[in-house]
Amino acid sequence: MDKRIILACIFFFSLVMLWDAWQKYNNPRDLTPVATATSSSESSAVPAVPAASADVPVPSKSVEAGTVAAPALADMSTQGEIIEIRTDLLTAQVSTLGGDLVGLTLTSYKATEDNTRDFRLFDIQHRYAAQSGLIGEGLPNHKTVFSPIPGKRELSEGEDSLQLRLEAPAVDGVKVTKVYTFQRNSYLIGVTHEIDNGGQKEVAAHAYYQLQRDIQAPAGESRMVSTFTGPAQYTEQGKFLKIAFKDIQDGDAKFERKADNGWMAMIQHYFVSAWIAPEKLQREFYARELESGANPLVAAGVIVPVPPVAAQSRSSFAVSLYAGPQIQSILDQLSRPAAEGGIGAAGLPLVVDYGWLTIVAAPIFWLLEVINQVIGNWGWSIVVLTLIIKALFFPLSAASYKSMARMRALTPRLQVLRERCGNDKQKLNVEMMNLYRTEKINPLGGCLPIAIQIPVFIALYWALLGAVEMRNAPWIWWIQDLSSQDPFYVLPIIMMATMLIQTKLNPTPPDPIQAKITMIMPFAFGIMFFFFPSGLVLYWVVNNILSIAQQWQITRMIERGGKAANDARV
Repeated sequence: MDKRIILACIFFFSLVMLWDAWQKYNNPRDLTPVATATSSSESSAVPAVPAASADVPVPSKSVEAGTVAAPALADMSTQGEIIEIRTDLLTAQVSTLGGDLVGLTLTSYKATEDNTRDFRLFDIQHRYAAQSGLIGEGLPNHKTVFSPIPGKRELSEGEDSLQLRLEAPAVDGVKVTKVYTFQRNSYLIGVTHEIDNGGQKEVAAHAYYQLQRDIQAPAGESRMVSTFTGPAQYTEQGKFLKIAFKDIQDGDAKFERKADNGWMAMIQHYFVSAWIAPEKLQREFYARELESGANPLVAAGVIVPVPPVAAQSRSSFAVSLYAGPQIQSILDQLSRPAAEGGIGAAGLPLVVDYGWLTIVAAPIFWLLEVINQVIGNWGWSIVVLTLIIKALFFPLSAASYKSMARMRALTPRLQVLRERCGNDKQKLNVEMMNLYRTEKINPLGGCLPIAIQIPVFIALYWALLGAVEMRNAPWIWWIQDLSSQDPFYVLPIIMMATMLIQTKLNPTPPDPIQAKITMIMPFAFGIMFFFFPSGLVLYWVVNNILSIAQQWQITRMIERGGKAANDARV
C-alpha cells in the first residue's frame, strides 16, 4: 500500500477520535439529578459541608462519607458588594457574600473570541468561582455576608504583596477573618482564615474549598481539536485523574475520596485553577452536580481539618489557590516541596495535556523552550525544532525515500504486469512479488521508517496544542497568534501545495482508484488544516518542505544511478 494512504488512514482515524473526544467532553447534556450517596460502610468523622439553603443549617458532627452535600453557588446576580483587586498580572473580584472569588481576569492574556479584551478565567457567564468556608456551629461559610476592612486595592510599584481582609460577624465571641494575599508576578493566591476565639469554649472546625462551574466549553475553542474541560484530581494513590462532567452528573465519577495529600482542580485549555492544601494533612475530596437542567452546575473541592482554637486564643489556617495559565516552569516550581521553594503541589504539571504520549511530548516541549530562550520567537523556535527532529530522523527518512524512489522506478514495469495479468489478481500478486525479489525491493520499506516516526509527530502535535506559551504568541506578519487558525489560510494553502508535490514525487499506485484517492488527500487534509492552530500548521509546512527537498534529492540520485546502470549495460 502507498505510504500516503497509510498515513492518511492513521491521520483520519486520529481526527475521528479527536472529534469523538470533543463531543464527549464539551457538549452539554440535559440530565436529571442523580443521587450520589455511597455505601454507609465508608464512615468518616469529617463533618458535612453546609447544604444550599437560606439559613445554612449547622451540619452534624458525624456524617457518613459520600453523603456530604457540596455547597451550592450563591446567586451571582445578588453578589453583594464586589471588591476589585489589581496586581501586575490579574484583576480579581471578590464578593462580600461568602467572601468568594467570583471574577478573575488575567491581564497578560487576551480573550479567545475577542483579542481586544483581557481573558477572564472566573466569570459570571460560566458561573465559575472559587469558594471557601468553615464548617462548625456559628462559623462563616459561602452564605455569610462579610465586611471588608479598608485598605489598598491595587499593588503599587515597589510592593511585593497585597492583602484583602474580610470580617465575618462575631458569633458567641468568635470572630473570623478571611484574608486573600496576592503577590507580584504570581498567579498563586493565599486564602487564610484567622480565627479569634474570644468565647469560653474551644473551636473545632473543618474548612472546605471548592471550584464551581457550568459544564460548557470555554468560548472560542476550536471545534477541530479536543481539549478537556472539567475537574481533575491528583493524589499519590490515584495519581492524576480527570473527572468528566458526564460522570459527575451520572453519579459514578471515579476519584480518590480520602488522602493525606493531593489537590483538586478545574482545568480547561491552557488554564487551570487548583486548591492546594498543606502537605501531609488529612483531607476528603468531593465532586457533585449542584444544578441540572439546560445549564448544569457542578462543584469539585476538598475538606480539611482546621487546628482547634482554644478559648481566648487566636489561630490561622492557610490554603493556596493557583488560578492562571498552565505554564510548565511555574507548575514545576509549585510542585516542589516547601523546603525547595515550592508548595508541595506534586503532580500539578500534569494538568498540561500532552495526550497519551506525555513521555515523548514533555521532552519535546522542554527542547522547544530551550530553543525559544535563545531565539525569542515561538514561531521560529518551531521551525528550528522541526529542523532538529528532521535531522534526528534523517537516516530513517532517507531509507524510506530510497525505497519509494526504487518503487517509483518500477512503476512502468508494474503497469505492464497489470496489463498482462488483467483481472487475475493472484497471478498479478505473484508476478509483483517476483519482481520485488529480483530488484531486491521491500514494498513496505517506504512505510515502516515513517511509521516509527509517527509517535514523535503525534507527541509534537500534543505539545504544541497544549502549550499556553503559543497563546497570543506572534510569528511574522499576518500570524499574530500561533494558537489560532491562520486568518488568511496562507499556511494551510502552502501545506496543501507541498502535499501535492510530495504526491508527485511518490510512485503512482497501479490501482486507478487508489491513485485518485492519493490525489484527493492533499485537498482533504488542507481543508481540515484550515481550522487547526497556525503553530501546528507551521510545523507540518516546514516538515513537508524539508521532506520534499530530501525526497527530491534522493529520488534524483536513485534515478541517475539507474540510468547509469542502463547505459553501462548498453
